[in-house]
Amino acid sequence: MRILIATAGSRGDVAPFTGLGVRLRAAGHQVAVATHTAFADSVRAAGLEFRALPVDPRAELASEQGRRLLKAGSGPGAVLQLLRLGRKFMPALGDGIAEAVALGTDLLLTTSTTSALGQVAAEAADVPTIGLFLQPIAPTREFAPAVTGARSLSRPGNLLAGHAVQAATDQLFVPAVRGLRRRLGLPPLGIARPRRNHPVLHGFSPTVVPRPPDWHPRLDVAGYWWPAAQPDWQPPARLLDFLAAGPPPVFVGFGSLVVPDPERLTATVLAAARSARVRLLLQTGWSGLAAEDSDTVLTIGDTPHDWLFPRTAAVVHHAGAGTTAAALRSGTPTVPVPAQLDAPFWSARLAALGVSPGPVPLRSLTPDRLAAALRRTLDTPHHRARARAVAAALAAEDGAAKVLAAVERAAAGS
Repeated sequence: MRILIATAGSRGDVAPFTGLGVRLRAAGHQVAVATHTAFADSVRAAGLEFRALPVDPRAELASEQGRRLLKAGSGPGAVLQLLRLGRKFMPALGDGIAEAVALGTDLLLTTSTTSALGQVAAEAADVPTIGLFLQPIAPTREFAPAVTGARSLSRPGNLLAGHAVQAATDQLFVPAVRGLRRRLGLPPLGIARPRRNHPVLHGFSPTVVPRPPDWHPRLDVAGYWWPAAQPDWQPPARLLDFLAAGPPPVFVGFGSLVVPDPERLTATVLAAARSARVRLLLQTGWSGLAAEDSDTVLTIGDTPHDWLFPRTAAVVHHAGAGTTAAALRSGTPTVPVPAQLDAPFWSARLAALGVSPGPVPLRSLTPDRLAAALRRTLDTPHHRARARAVAAALAAEDGAAKVLAAVERAAAGS
């Protein structure tokens, strides 16, 4: 079967599907990934076919509207800014998905950012679809919508807010969906809820977010999908030397978070590390963190998290879904620094699991607050013990298994 995975967003929205694609290929399927050109190398390195989608996500996050999204953080204001940011490139994204499907597809796998447009392209090509979501976005009484922050609004309030966020998010796609349907010669409909036989699997562990009992039966929690291994990757000598030269360092990296003042953020992190008396691995990422190398600080570029995180004393990160998963997998305690959208949700999960003393939000980040959080993380054995216990639970799971079963059912026409 020719399977196309269509995903859009940052690196964390792409990396899990490289590993999943490898599993699908090992099961005998031909697998292509349609995503942004910035991630072409990682897709091809996994041995998967790459099909290009438009939009440069880093440039969009660095734009004026992207900065407004960062300032809005999470909650209704962030949803509004997300709508404004997405509307301008959604038509091009829809055309890109349709073109990728037309290159040869028997089954389309979509994410939360590509599902609405992907279902239109799949309808035009008469191919089935499966949703693969990295965040819990369906309304539920169990917790508030992931993009509104961590605070519960009561069980009825959570459900009401979930439907409100879903309705608002639909508005992001309505113009693009209608335009794409028109261009593909389909009847003029707006957003349609997925067909009852359209399964949606979620790529996070039930240990981290148990499946809400009030979800529709077609919604399931599969477990994490890990990025493809990089067998040819070798750690730079300077990194090995730094790790060997002293106690395990603290990792600080904010992944795909684009900040307006990288120098100020770097200075805050360096001051916190000095105050907490820790060695520091500073990952540049999209935030642009960088400092002069020394006996206590090393600046690094992209490094596989599955190799690096277990070699650190703690992981300080922006609480994106992908980095949160990598930190949990490593068995290393963590200090989340949430900034926007679903980051407060994942930060709250980390604290509830006991692997973190709690978040230090970016908007209130100071050297003293970060240093205090680091010392609590490192000086409390409970956090490391819980981190190791959660990592052991994740190691016993097979997140790809339910996806493989759903693909086989789609292949059989059931």
